Amino acid sequence: MKKILVVFTGGTIGSENTTGVIDTCSGHPFKLLDLYRMQYRQEQEIQFKSCQPLQLLSENLHPSAWERLIAAIESERPEQYSGVIVTHGTDTLAYTAAALAFYFHQLNPPMLLVASDYPLDHPKANGLDNFACAVEFIRQLGSPGVYVPYRNQRQLMQVHRGTRLASSLQLSGDFFSVQCRHAMAFADNRFKQLDAVNTLDAPPLQAALKPVFSRRILMIRPCPGLDYSRFDLTGVAAVCHDLYHAGTACATRQWGDEHSLPAFLTRCREQNIKVYLAPAIKTASVYQSTQELLAAGAHMIWNMSLEAAYVKLLLAYGNFTDDEQLTIFLESTIAGEHV
Repeated sequence: MKKILVVFTGGTIGSENTTGVIDTCSGHPFKLLDLYRMQYRQEQEIQFKSCQPLQLLSENLHPSAWERLIAAIESERPEQYSGVIVTHGTDTLAYTAAALAFYFHQLNPPMLLVASDYPLDHPKANGLDNFACAVEFIRQLGSPGVYVPYRNQRQLMQVHRGTRLASSLQLSGDFFSVQCRHAMAFADNRFKQLDAVNTLDAPPLQAALKPVFSRRILMIRPCPGLDYSRFDLTGVAAVCHDLYHAGTACATRQWGDEHSLPAFLTRCREQNIKVYLAPAIKTASVYQSTQELLAAGAHMIWNMSLEAAYVKLLLAYGNFTDDEQLTIFLESTIAGEHV
């Protein structure tokens, strides 16, 4: 018999629609297990243990919630289970998937995050299907790692690596892995490996990670006319700067220093603040603007999604103070995060 730990955190999958307002409710998360037991006969082969350390809509998430979630999972001794399933909202699903993937990168049983695009009572909801796929992953494969099974509307079920899931498309509830390279497909109750990732060559960490995510990382996203003078750098340890799809951002001073990333890099360097750029694919050729940013002192996090890069920075600065340790951790492949 498989023993599965189910960790409820809220989100749409744990919500109900009352008079046009969707919100979490205390008893609703466990409806997922009731629906699964009613529709899947193999439930008799599974023993579920559940806990609920959080109850929130995921747009209200803070890194403190990850620390509480990790503490709750560790208190249940996850290594004694065949697998762990964490229910979650969709808005910050990619960030939490990365956080758990990095922190639990050495956990042997698999961990899967399950979300729903609609409350479970909605006829179009995919939450139960996603949960059933997670259970089958544990039953059939049991492969270590953090994964996110998710079925987009009118598509087959896909299984994503936790460090490669991108946030959902704008004005949509659909999810994809970065570069559309999801790990597996699931159809006819079978898994098909599509994008194998080997992390065996990753150097072991010198010390176990602590579940501490820095509160001193500033995230900046580019847009035409972005005014860097608006940012207060008080208490900031590092900046995670998003890039346009070509791995670029405004490198000219033509419109004034307040709109120039190189000028902002100079300001940060004077305050001993590192600026990390992501996402960008490392290739033989780069745009002139990217070259100028690197020459100005930016630190590129190559071949990693923005979500994974941001979360990895939070964890890095929460665990390390030595520059060499920071660099080794950020550049090493910990949980299949590099594409």
